Amino acid sequence: MNPADAVQAMPVHEITMFGLFWQAHFVVKVVMLGLIGASVWCWAIIVDKTLLFRRTKAEMDAFEESFWSGRSLEELYRSFNDKSPTGLAAVFVAAMREWKRSFEGSGRSIHSLGQRIDKVLDVTIQREVERLESRLLFLASIGSAGPYIGLFGTVWGIMTAFTSIAASKNTSLAVVAPGIAEALFATAIGLFAAIPAVLAYNKLQASVAKAQGRLEGFADEFSAILSRQIDERIALAA
Repeated sequence: MNPADAVQAMPVHEITMFGLFWQAHFVVKVVMLGLIGASVWCWAIIVDKTLLFRRTKAEMDAFEESFWSGRSLEELYRSFNDKSPTGLAAVFVAAMREWKRSFEGSGRSIHSLGQRIDKVLDVTIQREVERLESRLLFLASIGSAGPYIGLFGTVWGIMTAFTSIAASKNTSLAVVAPGIAEALFATAIGLFAAIPAVLAYNKLQASVAKAQGRLEGFADEFSAILSRQIDERIALAA
């Protein structure tokens, strides 16, 4: 049999995405499925976090408008205390709750109230930042490890392809190309999962930093307001 007849006798590989996946080695298939699943989960996180940050920004804007509208702190506290506040409202409610606890009953000193309020504000801000940052680490992990996982599938696929070439003793392009294409497809899927994850992580992390800046800025302003009231009460008590 001449080489041309041998090539024609070789099984025909389907050069499509589904064909490349279906004809790949089992290990390469596992790598591809894992990367596809990771990509789907990454996009679910991206959509969820994008909607969360938009909602958080709208809630912060609405709260700041209410806070600086001239409403009393007691009225504002009552309107948010019965809910499950987030963002700036959570910071405000936490500080007001510590403020009110310090004046309940007798024997409570207000001399260290400012320090306690600052600690409560710091803890609340950290809790809010952790809520916004949750699951972002997965995006960073896929963004950094995705290409290497795909490369592992590629290396394994190329090893399998060259083993098959050696067994068939045929080095024509028609024999080599399908196996190499199947292997490189794993790297392509790895990049497909990693690139959006990296871009989204950077964008969402910047949004977290911006929200944290707003929380800390409001906490400083509100702490100054409460500090002035504490000083007035101490002066009156003296």
